[in-house]
Amino acid sequence: MHVWNGIDRYPENAPPACATIGNFDGVHRGHQRILDRVRARAAREQLPAVLVTFDPHPLAIVAPERRPALVHTRRQKLEALESCGLDGVLILSFDAGLARQSAQEFVDGLLATRLTLRALAVGEDFRFGRDRAGDARLLREAGAARGFDVELVPAVEIDGRKVSSSAIRSAVASGDVELAARMLGRPFAVEGVVVRGDGRGRRLRYPTANLALASELRPASGVYVTETVRGTTRHASVTNVGVRPTFGGRSPEIETHLLEFDGDLYGEAVDVRFLARIREERRFPGPSELADQIARDLATAEAFFQNARSG
Repeated sequence: MHVWNGIDRYPENAPPACATIGNFDGVHRGHQRILDRVRARAAREQLPAVLVTFDPHPLAIVAPERRPALVHTRRQKLEALESCGLDGVLILSFDAGLARQSAQEFVDGLLATRLTLRALAVGEDFRFGRDRAGDARLLREAGAARGFDVELVPAVEIDGRKVSSSAIRSAVASGDVELAARMLGRPFAVEGVVVRGDGRGRRLRYPTANLALASELRPASGVYVTETVRGTTRHASVTNVGVRPTFGGRSPEIETHLLEFDGDLYGEAVDVRFLARIREERRFPGPSELADQIARDLATAEAFFQNARSG
C-alpha cells in the first residue's frame, strides 16, 4: 500500500481512482463497509482503491477543545487500512486554510489536483467543508460535472447502536472493550514502549511491563484480559489500567503481566490488545492481599484463553 504525504507526492498522470474521503479513525466496521465498496468497484474497473484522509484531525484546528482522543496511532491506522486491501492512502495536511474552505471550494480544490476520480463512496452522513455544509447533493453535482459516480454507504449497527468512532471511544472509556471490539472488528489496542517501573510487580512475584503510551485513548481503570504483541509474537497477558491505589499511586499507568514469559522487554515496542474486563481497580489492605487477587485475576485470564482455544 502506497502512502502519499501531501497531494504533491501523489503521482502525476496516475489513473483515475475509486476513492473515499474521511478521517477513518479506528477503521471500524462502518469504515470497512465503505472500503469494501471502494475496493470492489476498483477491482471491476481495474483501477486503484484510494483513501483521502487528514492529519491532524480537523477538530485539532477547528475546535481544539473538542478534539477527541484518537482510537488509533498513525501506525495502527495505516496497518488497519492496509489489511482492508487499499492500494493507497493520500494524507492531506489539515490546516487553518483548509478549515476556512467552503464545501464547494474544498471539492473544486481537491478535484483540480493530480487526483482524478472514477467513483467516490462515502458514508450516508458524510459532511465536509466549513461548518460541515457539504453533503451528498453537492458531491453528486460535482460528480455529474466531472464524470465520477457517488455512492452513499449505509451505516453499520451493532446491538442497536450505530458504529462510529465516537461510540468506540465511549465504549473504551467505560471499560466495555468487548463492545469496542465488536464495533472495530478486532480488539481495541494501545501502542507503547516498555519502560522501567518501580519493581513492585516483581516483588509480588508477578513482574509487569510498564508502558509509555503512544496511544491517546486508554480504557477505564480496571484489570483486563489482554494479548501483548511483540512483532509477530503474541503473549497471553493480564493488564492493569489505573493508579495502583494500594501503593498510593496518583498518576494513571498501564502495566502488563505476560503469562508464561520470563524475559527482558525494556525498550521494546508492543501493542496490548484488550479482550475482556475482569474487574475494577481497587485498593487492598496490603501487598499480600493484592498478590492473592492477582493470582485470581491470572486464573480468570487463563480460563478465558482456555475457553477461546477450545471454542
